[in-house]
Amino acid sequence: MASRAIWKGQLRLSLVSIPVEIHSARESSRKISFRQIHKPSGKPVRYQKMVPGVGPVETDEIMKGYETDNGEYVLIEPADLDAIKLETKKTLELVQFVDASEIAPIWFDRPYYLVPTDDLAEDAYRVVRDALRQTRKTGLGQLTMRGKEYLCAIRPCGDGLLLETLHYEEDLRSAEPLFSSIADEAADEELLEVATQLIERKTAPFDATAFEDSYASALNELVQSKVKNRKTPRAKSSDTDKSDETNVVDLMDALKKSLKDTPKKRSTRKKAS
Repeated sequence: MASRAIWKGQLRLSLVSIPVEIHSARESSRKISFRQIHKPSGKPVRYQKMVPGVGPVETDEIMKGYETDNGEYVLIEPADLDAIKLETKKTLELVQFVDASEIAPIWFDRPYYLVPTDDLAEDAYRVVRDALRQTRKTGLGQLTMRGKEYLCAIRPCGDGLLLETLHYEEDLRSAEPLFSSIADEAADEELLEVATQLIERKTAPFDATAFEDSYASALNELVQSKVKNRKTPRAKSSDTDKSDETNVVDLMDALKKSLKDTPKKRSTRKKAS
């Protein structure tokens, strides 16, 4: 399945702008996923957006609300959110450069691939990539994606650039309350020497292929064995099941909508005759 860009815009370095797009670096399609099934009927469990005293509601009837201290909700129209003009919606400007080692692992959030949109953008893209390689620096900037502004770190990755979103300072919890009870004193020298030797003996270049998700493998084996075993309980998935999923609330909602449409249909027939 081809990768789909989740953001398109400009990567800017001073006066140079490069058309780029962002793709997720994480692969989720290989993981086994389950659906919740109602055991007595064997039908999938569905979730609906409900309003107390109203029942099911349509997606276009939902808007965002901010709860104030007095318990009220200030309603925000989608147009008001779209009207917020941020340059980072379409431009990712590299505003600072740091040594990669300066950013502690705790700050990193999610990885993405940053790629040029066409052949014309590749020349400038390669210049930025090679400049980061030569200086051994990581570029910092911000972009707005999916209704949120992210702090980003950009660095070379193979033939391209890797973009990693970073946490903001207010996103991270202080470790001091958790570490404060740990005694601030030197470890036993003999034990430290043994531990150091053990670490050095097990030190090797990082190779991700040397590690495997054992739980995912075991889960896959379990699922495949269940599929092959004819005695495994099964629930049918068909159009009939889908049509039977509707509950009493769904039926009432559908009838009310049909009732509203009925007068319109009758009046149309009269005009046509």
